[in-house]
Amino acid sequence: MLVVRPISMSDYDALHTCAVESGHGFTSLPVNEELLTNRITHSEYSFAKGEITEPGDEGYLMVGVDSDSGEVAGTTGIEGAIGWDVPFYSYHISKVVHSSPKLGVNNVVKLLTFGNNYTGCSEICTLFLRPDFRKGLNGRLMSKCRFLMMAEHPHRFSKTIFAEMRGVSDDDGNSPFWQWLQEHFFSIDFTLADYLTGIGKKGFIADLMPKLPIYINLLSPEAQAVIGKVHDNTIPALKLLEREGFTCRDYVDIFDGGPTVECDLRNIESVRHSFRAKVKVAEHVSSQDYLMCNSSFENFRAVATKAAYDAASGSAIITPEAADALQVQQGDMIRLLAQ
Repeated sequence: MLVVRPISMSDYDALHTCAVESGHGFTSLPVNEELLTNRITHSEYSFAKGEITEPGDEGYLMVGVDSDSGEVAGTTGIEGAIGWDVPFYSYHISKVVHSSPKLGVNNVVKLLTFGNNYTGCSEICTLFLRPDFRKGLNGRLMSKCRFLMMAEHPHRFSKTIFAEMRGVSDDDGNSPFWQWLQEHFFSIDFTLADYLTGIGKKGFIADLMPKLPIYINLLSPEAQAVIGKVHDNTIPALKLLEREGFTCRDYVDIFDGGPTVECDLRNIESVRHSFRAKVKVAEHVSSQDYLMCNSSFENFRAVATKAAYDAASGSAIITPEAADALQVQQGDMIRLLAQ
């Protein structure tokens, strides 16, 4: 059974392995000891933080752990509110009309406008599942456990939830979108720019990024072709979020042109359809799969397992193994989401 829990400093080696295996373009997991250590420390601080009334600079990083072997299978995270401490940049795609009635010319042209429109929003991020564990409900658990957390503790997150999707790049980490920017505005390659952003050194972006809107039709054909497109490995994650109600509002990443998708927290399918129930611990026979989490925040736990729900009593019958994994007892409350 895979159990999702808050990360701790003892998980550093496993997080470093995930960073190495995630490859190029995974900005939130750079292979950097100081940054990874700081993320763990900040997450420990954020989970231990007392009751809060609104989201701030908290960052919640979790790991999925195999309950039998103790091996870390992957990581997943949420940023409470981005952009307050370190600027968060994106491009917005808009349209302008160049029209001349006298000449009978009417051209609609797309622009990329540099900005900080997601400042203060909560971001789901750092989702990576190691190849050996990409089976069963593991992927859904690692992704959707964040929505169960949001449903159970909505005051810790903003109204708008968004995710940056990895854009198109080749096996060597080269991005067609960045190559055009590099040629005209920068003198560093994509992997270095991506790495500097990952470790929080974003000053070069404001220094070198063009301040005026960019006409998309002036970009190279290769750069234009990947705007709003995702990396092949990211397609499953994008489809999962689209089924949750996430959609692209024409914001794209400033490095690889990958889409940013967003959804109102209240409209996320897993938030809307999850429900609370009282725990009843017993062996049972059920064919219904559920994702479930406990009601604790500091000691958050989530699993994917079979359960039986009795609507009349508002009870969920879970096995002793599941109860141990969730750290709950008879009569405690848990949140469930049918699969």
